[in-house]
Amino acid sequence: MSEAKPRVNGRLSLEFQQNGDQTIMQVKEQLQPLKVVRAFELADGAALVHLHNLSGGVLGGGHLTLTAEVGPGARAQITSTGATRIYRNRAGSLDSYQLNQFEVAEGGLLEFLPDQLIPYAGSRYRQETRVKLGQDAGLFWWEVVAPGREAKPELFEYERLQISLDITAENKPIALERVQLEPAQKDITALVRLGNFRYFASFYICRVGLLPSRWLELEQRLDAIVCQLSRPNEILWGGSTLTAHGLVIRAVSMNSRAITAGLLDFWRCAKLELYGQVAIPPRKVY
Repeated sequence: MSEAKPRVNGRLSLEFQQNGDQTIMQVKEQLQPLKVVRAFELADGAALVHLHNLSGGVLGGGHLTLTAEVGPGARAQITSTGATRIYRNRAGSLDSYQLNQFEVAEGGLLEFLPDQLIPYAGSRYRQETRVKLGQDAGLFWWEVVAPGREAKPELFEYERLQISLDITAENKPIALERVQLEPAQKDITALVRLGNFRYFASFYICRVGLLPSRWLELEQRLDAIVCQLSRPNEILWGGSTLTAHGLVIRAVSMNSRAITAGLLDFWRCAKLELYGQVAIPPRKVY
């Protein structure tokens, strides 16, 4: 018999506002297990925030909601304190679920740079991310998905993994991503899925209002990094422009280290091209 309510119903709502040359964070709602302690000021005036999950991960059947509003001209960098672990679901429990809702106002910038997502054996997880961008709003958003706990070894033993992403700019969709993997039902090693690779990643780079020619120029610059970092049977990168206001970089890899290093290279290049600034990798706190 299915549970009527989720075992855990955590919520975290953040607001970022520009205050002179700095961005100030305000916690509007905080319900465990989601938690933030404080914001750190970065050299460029952005506010760096670490997301804490006091459960150590997403519990089986748990529902979590993360909301962040970046005000006009504000800059926020959000990261996790470690990998997001998706724990096993009990028989008859609801699917684990996380909803991420981000809104970036005119001239604002959101850098959402979490560590990898690790779905454990027997887990069923659904994640929805919705991003709304205003005029001249910017976004650097990545997601890295692991095959499971490799040390066990426990590869592709999760029951179901669903990930969706909707990005809108000035109330028009510019990117829609849908992923559904059920390893026991459909062969994960098929060429239309992951082939022989284990990890996959997406990296969306956006700034609303730039001309299409700017994105084609940036795509060419990033293509040079694609060629430099891709290695047959180890890691493959690719990139393409969106319908407007951005581009996406994708990767499949045999390990997470190569993806993490590559994402930093793409981020550094794009941040310099789009903002004339050096990307500042988030420092970790535990």
